[in-house]
Amino acid sequence: MSFVSQFKTAAERVTADGRQRQFIRTALGNYEIARDRRKAAFQSWESARQAAAETKWEAINQLDTHLESLVAKLEARGTKVHWAGNAAQAREIILKIVGDKKARSIIKSKAMTSEEIHLNEALEHAGFTVVESDMGEFIVQLRHEPPYHIVFPSMHLPRDEIRDLFQKELGVAAAPPPQIGDEASPPQLSNSPEDLTMVARRVLRQKYLTADIGFTGGNFAIAETGMISITENEGNARLTAAMPKTMITLLGIEKILPRFSDLALFLPMLATAGAGQPMTCYNTMYAGPRQPGESDGPEEWHVVLLDNRRTELLADAEQRDALHCIRCGACLNVCPIFRNVGGHSYGTTVCVPIGSVITPHLRGLQDWKHLSNASSLCGACTETCPVKIDLHHHLLHNRRNAATDKPSFFERLTFRIFAIVANEPKLWWLAKKFGWLAQPLQKLVKGSALDPARAWTKTRDLPPMPRETFKDWWRNRK
Repeated sequence: MSFVSQFKTAAERVTADGRQRQFIRTALGNYEIARDRRKAAFQSWESARQAAAETKWEAINQLDTHLESLVAKLEARGTKVHWAGNAAQAREIILKIVGDKKARSIIKSKAMTSEEIHLNEALEHAGFTVVESDMGEFIVQLRHEPPYHIVFPSMHLPRDEIRDLFQKELGVAAAPPPQIGDEASPPQLSNSPEDLTMVARRVLRQKYLTADIGFTGGNFAIAETGMISITENEGNARLTAAMPKTMITLLGIEKILPRFSDLALFLPMLATAGAGQPMTCYNTMYAGPRQPGESDGPEEWHVVLLDNRRTELLADAEQRDALHCIRCGACLNVCPIFRNVGGHSYGTTVCVPIGSVITPHLRGLQDWKHLSNASSLCGACTETCPVKIDLHHHLLHNRRNAATDKPSFFERLTFRIFAIVANEPKLWWLAKKFGWLAQPLQKLVKGSALDPARAWTKTRDLPPMPRETFKDWWRNRK
């Protein structure tokens, strides 16, 4: 099945599921209320957006210089830096590090970039145990499915389903511990957020203690200081870096920021745009492996800088600002298409709209051009983007570049007939009368193989034709 067929099939399934669509809309509705409240706390949200856009422009347009500075400072403190030109090279580098350490288990956190290179599958195929420590990532891993959203991976799941999943997959670990004096069997797990969180904590605490390697991604890389900034709400990334002896960080090269002071702008903007928070709960800067006198942290730290066709996007002057993305998820949250077809329909690591812009560059335009067409071009994504990426312009840019196929014979014939009819008043009058008379017949064949407009009417209704045109009404008005 082609990628476009997979998208259509998945999208049709989700759009038919009214319960899930309502669930997602409710969740994102609450997000918009929180986001707008936090935006009002800025002296000028638009000025902040402009400043962030200019900072990322500086970072990306001087990417080579900033990367050299970052690497030099990381290596000066004992960090081992690796360059990966593509996904295969990144997997090879990481597998070698893990193999050299004779590791058995790996604990991961904040590592969406690893989804891009399909790292979990490669590690598990090689015989290693991999555990996602982010709550949402942990849940979708138990379900053997990819994240639904880049910020809220399990947003599509109600608490009842999560409770049932924990009881099925985790067994006794999912049961609340018995109270003192309770001789009966422990009660069934409730669906409260507190109980579900405690289940994950009981399981993951043991994983932190036994993991040989900690694996993280990164939100920002600071060229000036040689630090990696990780932003999270659960503290799991801190434990991932603090407990195992070896730490690996996979980072896209576009995550660079020039100065440490830039975080004063980007950290609150990331929290506000992504989740409607004033500031994310945990913001940690990692500058290297454990130094003399420090009580925790890895003994060895590897940073893998991933290109994976990002430099090709950098070479495209018209779409270069797509690399400014800070992965806040704001464009997903406001996208009407995402709200109706869900995150899994796209089959990509990063969903619409930003995913529809960058995925064709990362995976090939002709195979993924359908994503740029899966958009209403309403402009909500561009309006909400905290770094002012011109997303709907880029979607049009991809559509233009992908328009290499010649129209089919049937399509050319249809437009030729339309041109003839539209230029002949009598034929146009007859076509209108026929269209009005054919409406009852269209309702009978709607969405079937006999419907010439099936591609449209499978999910939509054709607007009814008026009995009288405006021209006729004007002529006959009293």
